[in-house]
Amino acid sequence: MKTNSLFIIATLCVVVYSCNSNKKDKATFEYEPSSPVTLDPIKRGENLVNAIGCHDCHTPKKFTEQGITLDIDRLLSGHPANEKLPEYDQKTAQSYVLLNMGLTSATGPWGTSFAANLTPAASGIGSWSESQFLKSIKEGKYKGLDTGRTLLPPMPWQSYSNLPDDDLKSIFAYLKSINPVENIVPASLPPMAMN
Repeated sequence: MKTNSLFIIATLCVVVYSCNSNKKDKATFEYEPSSPVTLDPIKRGENLVNAIGCHDCHTPKKFTEQGITLDIDRLLSGHPANEKLPEYDQKTAQSYVLLNMGLTSATGPWGTSFAANLTPAASGIGSWSESQFLKSIKEGKYKGLDTGRTLLPPMPWQSYSNLPDDDLKSIFAYLKSINPVENIVPASLPPMAMN
């Protein structure tokens, strides 16, 4: 019995020693970071616009048998100038955020806001400078002007202001490269007085 116990203890010691060996296993993979991928700024901007959801509000939608799709002929052109708002209960608008079917307008306690035209058309960002675009996103200033009002909900400029300047410059470069769509987005509407 004593011999069996010694044999078991010796075997366990060999196993434990083998598991704790300092030898490097030949199959061990060591991670070596690759050099950063550099994309063309316009392509990078397109990727960012697609990833952070700009189309959700700024591109009008088409309603098809397959569901809602982006209207690529009006890509990033904002709330359609000729689209009327549906009727809504003013009391509800004080407690909820109401979105139109295309998600290009939002009504809530702040009033009604409309998604801006982000195309390089004269009615969009055609005359904007890069610094105006950065000010608009970084500081939430309407049209990137020092005297501009604060951007209204649901524009998440507070979150986007954390993007690095290089990313915002790439987004701006992409927006300046897309097809211009003339569309004069309506001005925001103030909140209606509750009855």
